[in-house]
Amino acid sequence: MEIRGDAGPQQACDTAEFIAAMRELKERAGLTYRQLEERAAEHGEVLPRSTLADVLRGRTLPRPELLAAFVQACGDGERAAQWLAARDGLARGEVTGERGADPRRGVRLGARVFGVPVLPASVVLVALLAAAVWALVPSRDDGGSKGAGGGGLAAADARSLPKGRVQIRPALANGLCLTDGYSSRYKSLVAVQRPCDEVAPQETTLVPLGGNTFRIRWYHPDHGPGCLKDLAGGPGSGLLEPWDDCRKTTPFQIAPAGPDGSRRYSLRIDGRGCVAISDADTSEGAEAVVEPCRPKDSQVFVIRSAP
Repeated sequence: MEIRGDAGPQQACDTAEFIAAMRELKERAGLTYRQLEERAAEHGEVLPRSTLADVLRGRTLPRPELLAAFVQACGDGERAAQWLAARDGLARGEVTGERGADPRRGVRLGARVFGVPVLPASVVLVALLAAAVWALVPSRDDGGSKGAGGGGLAAADARSLPKGRVQIRPALANGLCLTDGYSSRYKSLVAVQRPCDEVAPQETTLVPLGGNTFRIRWYHPDHGPGCLKDLAGGPGSGLLEPWDDCRKTTPFQIAPAGPDGSRRYSLRIDGRGCVAISDADTSEGAEAVVEPCRPKDSQVFVIRSAP
């Protein structure tokens, strides 16, 4: 297999663009993390799928030996020297692309981002004043805020949900879990379904807000915590994005979607609809979206304790 047609690693102006080029290479190769690991092993190389998944979701350059194994496994071995040269240039702080790196590129206020924004002094001052005022306002989380709307899961049933680390598994996709990944239409991490055995070291927990209402919280040892926010407008409308400030994220009403003990639930957002896997897609990387609530399996998730 031979990969061609991309802009190449030399066009990457910073680490984020280099990682994006790696993700693009993987997508064109059409291989899962497990398949890449197996293909690397066939060439006598080590390419741990969990480590590779962390690299492609993260903000740090891969080790040279991992990059070489990855490029070879993707079928782009002829350009391995170019990939390694571009990687080494970025590691030395050199700009390898055709334009200077813009540190503000891709920044979204409030969302989890991997760049460092350069803001005018006046904006910084306003942000500091706003933070001071916010600190004086009681958090809704402290008061146990409840989702609007009646019905759904009773408080006693809410206590039966797993405590601690959980897996949220789309009912239609065996072996896949709701976790972070990249969307083809939105240049930031969002909720997608990926193999459950590739989620670690990220952890998922349900943060109770009272009654049947929770926040969905992710924690990664490198990136810290992030709670899911329903995006109501713009290019990411309908997607779920992890935000660092959990107080500004979306409360989800968790309601039974099957018989008692089935662990099948719907994730409802008051006034917006239900979480579903887009187009009932069962493939790796399919996005979680918000759509009108309907009695269909693409809106059903199995919630159980993480192993």
